[in-house]
Amino acid sequence: MSKDDQGIGEARKVLDGLEMFWCLDEHDLEIRRLGGLTNLVFRVDMNGEQYVLRIPGKGTEEYINRANEMQAAQEAAKAGVSPDVVVADAKTGVMVTRLVDDAVTMSPENFKSIKGTPARAGAVLKKLHSSGAKFNFRFELFAMIDEYLKVLSTKDVELPEGYHDVLKQAESVRKALAAHKLPLVACHCDPLCENFLDTGKRMWVVDWEYSGMNDPMWDLGDLSVEGQFTPAQDEEMIRAYFGGEPSPSELGRIVIYKAMCDLLWTLWGLIQHANKNPVDDFWAYATNRFARCKALMATPEFPAHVAAVKKG
Repeated sequence: MSKDDQGIGEARKVLDGLEMFWCLDEHDLEIRRLGGLTNLVFRVDMNGEQYVLRIPGKGTEEYINRANEMQAAQEAAKAGVSPDVVVADAKTGVMVTRLVDDAVTMSPENFKSIKGTPARAGAVLKKLHSSGAKFNFRFELFAMIDEYLKVLSTKDVELPEGYHDVLKQAESVRKALAAHKLPLVACHCDPLCENFLDTGKRMWVVDWEYSGMNDPMWDLGDLSVEGQFTPAQDEEMIRAYFGGEPSPSELGRIVIYKAMCDLLWTLWGLIQHANKNPVDDFWAYATNRFARCKALMATPEFPAHVAAVKKG
């Protein structure tokens, strides 16, 4: 793959427009592509300092409020769970943060192979949730489902067969969650493995596009799904978070959100598919997530978890 294919030229053009990089010769900068599902993400080395440049992907303005994201990123940095924000342009969506050096970008495989990572992830989520940080956005599951369905109604894409039936079944989940609401706290809300950076001693969390005030159990349930955690990994993460065993209601919320995150992110995947995002097969991504959601909701244990949540 050539440098142009990796977007290096675009990254250099963006950096040329940022004051902190003005007047630098191209030899003063080393730019390397890091990845990203919907955005372009680069490592930038300059005069012995290391940064991460994020350029927003095309079409993301349909469903991401950049001003809210950047406020959350700054609050998360103040809380000590995310790198310092150096540049945050809400108009363009361009963001520059400090690089967390000597850290491993997590993946489902790394969560399985690197000892203690589920516990360190649980600990950093607890630190975020108990930080007192206030995010401008409120992450509301069913409102976001409605919003994504509205976006999809303008695009040439079909929902997986039975999606509305499962959404109707989820009404019992909505009622159970509403019966005993937890205090809303600052949450990441999109805990992909790749958004966790492990130094071996602690975790850092990055990428605050979907973050907001939310039920804290969402982050635990969603991370478990994204990391494809085993029951043992779930236990390690949960015990680190709670400092012991959760209540049946707390555990029930985690399980519920495992299903509900798949119900929501199915629609996100369909938006990427409709937008012809070339990074992945997003039709397969969406249908696989929907199948996993249905499978979990069909287990005999799921209604019991819903009942525990409703009971409180």
